[in-house]
Amino acid sequence: MDAAKTTEENEVLSFRLGKEEYAISILKVQEIRGYEEPTLLPSAPACIKGIQNLRGSIVPIVDMRILFKLGEPTYDQFTVVIVLNIKNHVIGMVVDSVSDVVTLEPEQVRPAPEMGSTSDGDYITGLGTIDERMLILLDIDRLMSSEQLGLIAAMKQAA
Repeated sequence: MDAAKTTEENEVLSFRLGKEEYAISILKVQEIRGYEEPTLLPSAPACIKGIQNLRGSIVPIVDMRILFKLGEPTYDQFTVVIVLNIKNHVIGMVVDSVSDVVTLEPEQVRPAPEMGSTSDGDYITGLGTIDERMLILLDIDRLMSSEQLGLIAAMKQAA
């Protein structure tokens, strides 16, 4: 097996929402930008803060703190937008701060706990452990494609 490919697939970008630390595959990340107030869209779900023009592309901006119901978001110098490329669509997600890029070995990843029959936890793929840190691993494709957001479906219709 190609060691470089394996390492790249195991690399995750960790970020904070409140007191919790989450992580997504680094392969989904296009760039990280400072937070700028987006243009509001009427009748958009509360978690969609609006849209931004990113070098000619109109990008929906999702506030992860609102999406995960983690209290009222505050925007400061640490707040960033992680620009994602999901199924050939560009989406921005607002997080409290970005921690670092980490390589997780298979033995550092535990399965996600069962959440009953709710589909809300379908996008949690596992828990990564690094020393005393615990990262909640997200399947960002599944989350951004979920019915709750409907972003990918809406973007396909608009295209």
